[in-house]
Amino acid sequence: MNLSDLPVTAQAVIPTEYLDFLDHMNVMWYTHLFDLATWGFYDLFGFGEDYHRRSGCGSFALESHVRHLAEVRAGDGVKVYSRALARSEKVLHAMHFMAKTDGALAATLEYVGVHIDMGTRRSSPLPPEVAAGYDRLLAGHAALGWEPPVCGAMGVGKKSAG
Repeated sequence: MNLSDLPVTAQAVIPTEYLDFLDHMNVMWYTHLFDLATWGFYDLFGFGEDYHRRSGCGSFALESHVRHLAEVRAGDGVKVYSRALARSEKVLHAMHFMAKTDGALAATLEYVGVHIDMGTRRSSPLPPEVAAGYDRLLAGHAALGWEPPVCGAMGVGKKSAG
């Protein structure tokens, strides 16, 4: 699994404020960093904050699965790499990989999100330009030569994805 072939969508040096009483990064900060990565990832295919503000549309998270694989502590540098996995007319399936600068894979987050018409607060089809941008990423990521370590419980067409 060569993460360097994926886009970096967030990065940070972990401050002491992110630590819990066990002296490692608290789980809420993984969520925070993965959320930043989601927006960085969305920017890659025209689905970021600018699109959401202009269009009257949004995106809601439907499901996620986090795996914690290596301890992250204050002063550690991390990068989050993102990979497109699949999509349907309304739903996106993607994965983030948090790696420490020493090369250790610290955590993964797999998620399913849906495009929303904010006027009705209901799912709606992705606009063609966003779908095409995601499809370009998807094609590149599908050609990487390694299978992502998905949990198998979620994805496009699964019950959680509507």
